[in-house]
Amino acid sequence: MSKSVHLPVLLETILENLALAPGSTVLDGTMGGGGHSLAFCQQVGPQGRVFGFDRDPAAVRQTNDVLPENGLGIAGNYADIPEYLDQLEIRSVDAILLDLGLSSDQLADSERGFSFKSAGPLDLRFDSTAGEPAWRLINRLGEKHLADLIYEYGEERFSRRIARKICRLRHDQPIKTADQLAQIVRSCIPRRKRETIDPATRTFQALRIAVNEELKWLGVALKRLPDCLAIGGKFAIISFHSLEDRMVKNAFAEDRRLKVLTKRPLMADAAEVAGNPRSRSAKLRIAERVAVDSSLR
Repeated sequence: MSKSVHLPVLLETILENLALAPGSTVLDGTMGGGGHSLAFCQQVGPQGRVFGFDRDPAAVRQTNDVLPENGLGIAGNYADIPEYLDQLEIRSVDAILLDLGLSSDQLADSERGFSFKSAGPLDLRFDSTAGEPAWRLINRLGEKHLADLIYEYGEERFSRRIARKICRLRHDQPIKTADQLAQIVRSCIPRRKRETIDPATRTFQALRIAVNEELKWLGVALKRLPDCLAIGGKFAIISFHSLEDRMVKNAFAEDRRLKVLTKRPLMADAAEVAGNPRSRSAKLRIAERVAVDSSLR
């Protein structure tokens, strides 16, 4: 199995704010390349336990090869963590992390379609054995439905123009690769001077969210996971776009089980962004599990 090339974002900030004691039990709900999980294993020591979850079976296999004895990767959806804890006979944990971004390993895999330069299939699924690949989605949806999807999940103001061109071109030849779609999207969006983000970014984001049902599962997790935490346990979530961040911010603020510890999201400093440009859009929010007066329910 090849070595992970992924750099975990906001690693030192997370370790500092979670302040895990030796012997703690931690859940990494989006294990990816295992960067956060490995650091947690070191921080909690041999008496602690770290359980990593990921919907991508390839990531789990790869990371299990490098995790120490106090770490274990499990292939599964983070929204189902309560069921996994029941199977493991664990009543509560001391910290939960969700890193909602893509890993560099996924971007580097030409068969997954996450990279705009990929000539491989436009798949975009975290688990390639479940659900519908993105290339099939964009070749079957009606123009209005496709435009609405790109606008809602990608916040792309040129969504109707993009959907119109996709539907026109697919009549002649199905659009099946990431580089095909990226070229189409770029041709529909006026390029601004000093633009640092590829114009295709928002459309790819929208399709990835759709095929993986990301916002649906995040919503489920925000309701279910606080009950997995011990009193005083920390719930940390790293988001990368406004749709996710808004959901996390509102859920933390409205949940009586949680006390918000970050009034404003924590972000990468200039040094981290220079070493890992993908960290520039990362926003970290942390809440603490508190006791709830049952008489108020």
